[in-house]
Amino acid sequence: MRERVEMPKQSPALRRENFNEVALGFQPEQAVEEARRCLQCKNQPCVGGCPVSVPIPDFIKLITEEKFAEAARKIKEKNALPAICGRVCPQESQCEGVCTLGKKGKPVAIGSLERFAADWERNLAMSDRQAAASLTSPEPAKKRVKVAVVGSGPAGLTAAADLARMGYQVAMFESLHATGGVLRYGIPEFRLPKGILEQEVAYVRSLGVDIQTNVIIGQTISVEELRTEGYAAIFVGTGAGLPYFLGIPGENLNGVYSANEFLTRVNLMKAYLFPEYDTPIQVGKRVAVVGAGNVAMDSARTALRLGAEEVSIVYRRSREEMPARHEEIENAEEEGVQLRLLTNPARLLGDDKGWVKGMEVIRMELGEPDASGRRRPVPVPGSEMVLPVDTVVIAVGQGPNPLLVKRTHGLSTNKHGNIQADEATGQTSLPYIFAGGDIVTGAATVIAAMGAGKTAARGIDDYLKSGKGTEK
Repeated sequence: MRERVEMPKQSPALRRENFNEVALGFQPEQAVEEARRCLQCKNQPCVGGCPVSVPIPDFIKLITEEKFAEAARKIKEKNALPAICGRVCPQESQCEGVCTLGKKGKPVAIGSLERFAADWERNLAMSDRQAAASLTSPEPAKKRVKVAVVGSGPAGLTAAADLARMGYQVAMFESLHATGGVLRYGIPEFRLPKGILEQEVAYVRSLGVDIQTNVIIGQTISVEELRTEGYAAIFVGTGAGLPYFLGIPGENLNGVYSANEFLTRVNLMKAYLFPEYDTPIQVGKRVAVVGAGNVAMDSARTALRLGAEEVSIVYRRSREEMPARHEEIENAEEEGVQLRLLTNPARLLGDDKGWVKGMEVIRMELGEPDASGRRRPVPVPGSEMVLPVDTVVIAVGQGPNPLLVKRTHGLSTNKHGNIQADEATGQTSLPYIFAGGDIVTGAATVIAAMGAGKTAARGIDDYLKSGKGTEK
């Protein structure tokens, strides 16, 4: 059995000092070598493991034949954002998790190969426009039916791309001044460079999608006004942008951030380009990040790059329960992030000027399983201690953006405020509104949101073909 080709990375000592991409990508010879490990299984379990059904064996075979740009085009038959997915998707629990090779060894590096193909096509477009143009699929005949997509995150971009390829006149509305949603403001530059995102958005725009920024649906324009303007169906993919907090004393102190605010400041206000941009963000010498998901790892690794001398992950469960990708945990530890496991914050302490100076924590031990199936953390009496900190980032999850939901009469939600949508079609209680991604499921993965966008696009197409799009 051939050994898996691992993607090269920046050294930990170097990368913790910059915001450049950590993973460096395959060279052509590395991609071909890794692609040749694929068994080209007839039952294609990897395709079944992909939420957007990328024809994985087909594009990998094209890589073995050194038809790299054609491989990218094959991926785009199902996935409009391959360069993004190749970087941030949890392949280890999806396509690679069911790879036949993984039963006896390491699975094919599907994500790395997807990234390679997408990057090859992008570099080709930058160097040879004529050659790149020859790879563009013909634009479908346009229908006169208008569809609105609310939100330009992974669900919205995917739904918009699929609907445009179906021939609909698609307008996408983004509340911020720049597109991408969580892809732009929630993922650091060293994991997903903004230039990569811009290229993927440009591809969606090239399909004929009209992208309008600085438009808040529910405030700038209501859903009812969209209907009046002739939009026969609306897809809502506004994500989960409402941060959760711990509810402990001291969370209102200066120097305490939600992960949402912390990463948004860094990403949208370009702190990663300091000193070119003097972003208003305070990062002390000792930073504690509460939580252990991917967002927590992103926050901790960002704090290091902004000059923190000591960064800790504070998590009430054990390492086995950490929800972040193993790769991101390993990268964080390599860069110097400390893991304070089985440790739970009780309160935050401030100085006489209102700035956080300490975090009182209590040690935990694992008891019986809770509703999630994980062992419930139980406090150890008398184990309280105070950690000296001057910056705290709370990364314990996010809820749905409530603005559009509250201002759209008749749109059903669950007790958490998430829109209720049919799992098979994305259709909501208002027949002309479809929804998908974190606004429906709560905070999840990029690729899960993309899968929901594809599902809703098919649901919208079926709905409009049935002649129901004229319903008011």
